[in-house]
Amino acid sequence: MIDLTGKKALVTGGARGIGAACARLLASAGADVGIAYRSRDVEAEALVKELEAIGVAAFAFKGDLSTRAANDAFVSEAVSRFGQVDIYVGNSGIWPDVPIPVSDLDDERWRQTIATNLDGMFFGARAAVRHMPNGGRLVFISSTAGQRGEAGHADYAASKGAMISFVKSLAVELGARDITVNSVAPGWVDTEAVVRPFSAGRERIEANIPLGRVASPTDIAGPVLFLSSSLARHITGEILNVNGGSVLCG
Repeated sequence: MIDLTGKKALVTGGARGIGAACARLLASAGADVGIAYRSRDVEAEALVKELEAIGVAAFAFKGDLSTRAANDAFVSEAVSRFGQVDIYVGNSGIWPDVPIPVSDLDDERWRQTIATNLDGMFFGARAAVRHMPNGGRLVFISSTAGQRGEAGHADYAASKGAMISFVKSLAVELGARDITVNSVAPGWVDTEAVVRPFSAGRERIEANIPLGRVASPTDIAGPVLFLSSSLARHITGEILNVNGGSVLCG
């Protein structure tokens, strides 16, 4: 039912986890896909080949997406290859998995988290909307932490809370250009980023989720695909909760 044939999609943090799942679903719906990644060369190359085997055009861009230069270069390469950008999925980010109380939170960790999760999102969005002449879709991956806070992870929660406000601001600003701006807010997701907390007690984590399970990357990618499609053409400024019922906020 969702047909993105002819659409040009970009996914940051696209070599693995949620980003790779988003790239696969967008390609399966017919979109040409560019992924950006930081270090996973083998995974990125394999994913590009996988997407091309589906029958779409695909490429991978390696760079530090906390910087303006890398975001501009990624979008420029996409425009050179595809001509324009129709869908931009801002997924790249970090979650430092060791909790640190704010009294001990060092400058380096704070700045790294904010640069990767917030600055990178801004640089990417700014570059992408400059090449959306016929409307478009921006979808950002936020977090339950940005909605309710997360003790020991004030840096991460602050970056995701700011993302939510950024989404709402751009939704109003870009509506007249027929660009929708939304966010998917996951709870726990089964990715490499959460190996440490899962090893310390996955059963306890799942016991606090009403659906009784941790999300897979595809569980997050499905709503991203929906928000990228014409089915969601009248939805903008929305924070779509995909957390199994663990955080219930409207």
